[in-house]
Amino acid sequence: MIYLDSAATSMLKPREVGEAVVRAMRTMASPGRGGHAPAMLAAETAYRCREELAGFFNAPGSENVVFTMNATHGLNIALATLVERGDRVVISGYEHNAVTRPLHMLGARVDVAAAPLFDSGATLEEFRKRLPGAKCCVCTHVSNVFGAVMPVYEIAALCAEQGVPFVLDASQSAGVLGVDMERLGAEFVAMPGHKGLLGPQGTGVLLCRGAVKPIMAGGTGSDSRSQSMPETLPDALEAGTHNIPGIAGMLAGLRWIKRRGLGAIERHERRLKDVLAGRLEGTPGLEVFSSAEPSAQAGVLSVRSACIGSEELAEALAERGVAVRAGLHCAPLAHMSAGTIEEGTVRLSLSPFNTEREAASAAEILKKLVMER
Repeated sequence: MIYLDSAATSMLKPREVGEAVVRAMRTMASPGRGGHAPAMLAAETAYRCREELAGFFNAPGSENVVFTMNATHGLNIALATLVERGDRVVISGYEHNAVTRPLHMLGARVDVAAAPLFDSGATLEEFRKRLPGAKCCVCTHVSNVFGAVMPVYEIAALCAEQGVPFVLDASQSAGVLGVDMERLGAEFVAMPGHKGLLGPQGTGVLLCRGAVKPIMAGGTGSDSRSQSMPETLPDALEAGTHNIPGIAGMLAGLRWIKRRGLGAIERHERRLKDVLAGRLEGTPGLEVFSSAEPSAQAGVLSVRSACIGSEELAEALAERGVAVRAGLHCAPLAHMSAGTIEEGTVRLSLSPFNTEREAASAAEILKKLVMER
């Protein structure tokens, strides 16, 4: 099988990740729940993971690294902390439901900085117009549908000028592109563990700068007499038992990324995206959403056929051994912005473990399916 669905889950992972998960299951208990060796080993693993994540993403400190179930969990915490009913929140036109649904649930007034696909200049201008007076700003770093890289550092600078708290959704960029919390000045940065960080499903990270509002309460292994959640991070946001096997696997994935090098991963995925786009562009009846500017798109490519529905095309690819995703990708706003809301797209998303041969082969299979119609 040619697996091209890493924007959903990085099923292709380093061998060390699986080994770390199994080792944790066999040797580790729960941190803060005992002074015995298995509990202490779990606590050490969690601390090492926090410490390395803080360094990798330039967070204020290891205590500012909170473990979550996924990026959605982290974004819900961030938005619940910053937003109240009626607040105006500025977002990009390419946000995932992990942003838009919590804002809807909170009763926020969502102000979309809509701009054409791959147009950083227009995007910045829209944010510049809409940020004054906003309660906060949320922006994805990379569109999960089109791979469009948003000018997040420039948007964050505009937020700083206006005194608007900035939240980054790094779901598609963490482990692939440079994410620097200090440079962004972000209040929160949310990311999953199971995508670019190459960890197991059910893991995530929320980088926090200051005050937080817990959305869950329970045991933390600390300050057990109090019936209120601890006020200090990370305990304030980590109620219940930690996913120590997941954290151990995420740490192993992060260490593999550091050895391979972020720049090498980014160049590899973009090169394969160019292979896909180059072979598909010009195919009659196929629209390819690719930017001519290399830095404007990460390793995610969407296509749309004029003669085959996106779901049908993805199913035909699956039958031929190519795993992709089709439809709206939990991001209807992105499809509205790009004009693909009716049928959605077929998305091909890459990982450090895909090869040029796989990309070329997948492109030829897709091309043949379209041309046979």
